[in-house]
Amino acid sequence: MNRSTVLTIASVVVMVPLILLLVSIKENKAEQQAINAVPQINKLEPRSAEWGKYYPRQYDSYMQTKKSDEIKDVLKGDPALVVMWAGYGFSKDYNAPRGHNYMLEDNLNTLRTGAPLNPQTGPMPTACWTCKSPDVPRLIDKKGELDFYTGKWARHGGEIVNPVGCADCHDNETMKLTVTRDFLKRALDAEGSEPFADATHQDMRTLVCVQCHAEYYFKKTEWTDDKGEKQIAKVVTFPWNNGLAAEDIEKYYDERNFVDWTHKLSKTPMLKAQHPGYETFKTGVHGKNNLACADCHMPYVREGGVKYSNHKVGSPLDDIANTCLNCHSGTEELSRTAMDVLAKAHLEAAKAWELGATEAEMAPALQDIRHGQWRWDFSIAAHGSFFHAPEETLRVLGSAINKGHDARLKLRIILAKYNAAEYEAPDFSSKEKAQAVIGLPFEKLVDDKKKFLDGLKQEWFKDGEKKGIYDPKSREGMTLKTSYN
Repeated sequence: MNRSTVLTIASVVVMVPLILLLVSIKENKAEQQAINAVPQINKLEPRSAEWGKYYPRQYDSYMQTKKSDEIKDVLKGDPALVVMWAGYGFSKDYNAPRGHNYMLEDNLNTLRTGAPLNPQTGPMPTACWTCKSPDVPRLIDKKGELDFYTGKWARHGGEIVNPVGCADCHDNETMKLTVTRDFLKRALDAEGSEPFADATHQDMRTLVCVQCHAEYYFKKTEWTDDKGEKQIAKVVTFPWNNGLAAEDIEKYYDERNFVDWTHKLSKTPMLKAQHPGYETFKTGVHGKNNLACADCHMPYVREGGVKYSNHKVGSPLDDIANTCLNCHSGTEELSRTAMDVLAKAHLEAAKAWELGATEAEMAPALQDIRHGQWRWDFSIAAHGSFFHAPEETLRVLGSAINKGHDARLKLRIILAKYNAAEYEAPDFSSKEKAQAVIGLPFEKLVDDKKKFLDGLKQEWFKDGEKKGIYDPKSREGMTLKTSYN
């Protein structure tokens, strides 16, 4: 073999891999450019499958949230909650959250939303749809915010038929992250430390989540409709004016004499924390170091030369019991202690009322119950608080236990005054016993709900299909799962 032949072969051996590499790079760049290109998607398009035509990786990873479909009955595991929430919807039914794809389904199925017969019946206000669907910002854009928040939950049934999806967080023209619910913008500006106008891209990777993962209440707001009639809207509002700490928000509510509900047994004017994930996150090491929610819950991944955010939103840890709780098990233990103390305080207060205690006698103990349960709820309602901010969570839980003990001590003095110093709270060691203690008609609630699920719920999806807003792919393979089947 002569020298020229050897050189030719060597050149081919070197060049072929280089050519293949060049082709691969060009293909990857072309694919990345296709991803970066802005497709034609309608404003606030609620059907995520339409976005998925252009962003298949993101869409496919989001659809994997369907795998998180287990129903975990929290009341069965912690029956003290039934007593603590007596007179409030959560005593009827409360399950651990499932994957994002089930947010709308679980909102429809829970006993808390009742069994409405028509758009005017209750029990819940329209605001209860707020974080469940991209149909919400679409409807607000169409009707106006005050109109949307007026009336009962069932009013929007045929319009809200898609689970949380792409349009909740992305601008259809630029694909940039966007806040689609103005109450967050107002709250950030009211709190003042990080005005919305100053938000960076990294901030937005948290703020799109904060739209739903934060403490809120329904602020009654008067307005006049097109017919000149006075209406009351219950507008979702974040109580951040004084700051984000549990005590700051407690003060906000106390200053306004706000009450979520009056406890059925103890008659305490109660507060219910929703899911203050952002508030607890900001106090922890991750928040203080400017990490975003998406850094852990939606990390970037690569497929070949394509980099994208994994939309399988969920816990960054597969098995919390064998990871976080190896170091932070104290959080769970303190939570159960607080629950037991506060549940007994409610029952002891109910006994004191039964014996003839006066409002003046009861007021100090009820204030301790209100503050104690608020602090317990604030510390655990975000679910990930032990990971986001373990030190702050332990501090708040400790203060909740102290408030509960203070309440029980005051109640013991009242009970002794009315010759009931030996009173012991009834057994609430199971969900069934606890619901019996508070007089909850569980079987009737279930019967009524099943009629709703078989009737009006089905009509809503048919209505959404007729309007062309329903995405059937969002419910493919979905089966009815509840804690009361």
